[in-house]
Amino acid sequence: MAFRPCLLIPCYNHGRQIGRTLAGLSGYRLPCLLIDDGSEASTAAEVDRLATRHAWVQVIRLPQNQGKGVAVAAGLTAAMRQGYSHALQIDADGQHDAGDVPKLLAVAETEPEALVSGLPNFGDDMPGARRYGRYITHFWVWVETLSFEIKDSMCGFRVYPVAATLAALRGQRIGRRMDFDTDIMVRLYWAGTPVRFVPTRVVYPPDGESRFAPLMDNLRISWMHTRLVFGMLLRLPFLLGRRLRQRRGRNG
Repeated sequence: MAFRPCLLIPCYNHGRQIGRTLAGLSGYRLPCLLIDDGSEASTAAEVDRLATRHAWVQVIRLPQNQGKGVAVAAGLTAAMRQGYSHALQIDADGQHDAGDVPKLLAVAETEPEALVSGLPNFGDDMPGARRYGRYITHFWVWVETLSFEIKDSMCGFRVYPVAATLAALRGQRIGRRMDFDTDIMVRLYWAGTPVRFVPTRVVYPPDGESRFAPLMDNLRISWMHTRLVFGMLLRLPFLLGRRLRQRRGRNG
């Protein structure tokens, strides 16, 4: 399939930020699938207004909030139906640097089978609890993959190969909310999808509204890591064989 990318933006009650995010992406003139994940009326109205203003934006509305993972899966399904080969996911809240879109797409076009992710460069505005939480997840992902290849699994700025990602989602119990980004990256790695990283700046806007629920999302993430560790044990021969082949390739 020819390289045919689109943008994919999951949105839940980001009415105050989504206009700024779309403005930063408008110069690329890429088709955009904006997934309204059951937002309140004010955000829904703002999303519709922006879609009318920007002909390259298509709104897909979920009837009720189901979580980022469900929204992204809905966007990927729509992307496949519309013939897109890759979907560049970017968050609606303005955390990600839209100026790095060409860098991620360039790597994806060169390696179309790969999952291409931003490698975040955080500033001093990053909440301390988020920083420590990322370190914990990094450790468990290294355990779950028996590898240091995944440098960051939580950045929501990434280019998915659509067909491979939908195949990984099929028949799997994958996180539906804040646990999605890590879960799908690990499972794509298990399936043999290469993972590539592009350094990118991540900010926490003053008017940003976090959708992270400390208690429930931490419980979901803990349960996700439990499932992934058991999944790693089932795939242990495959993962060890991959490491051995990689080592031979480096030495030979």
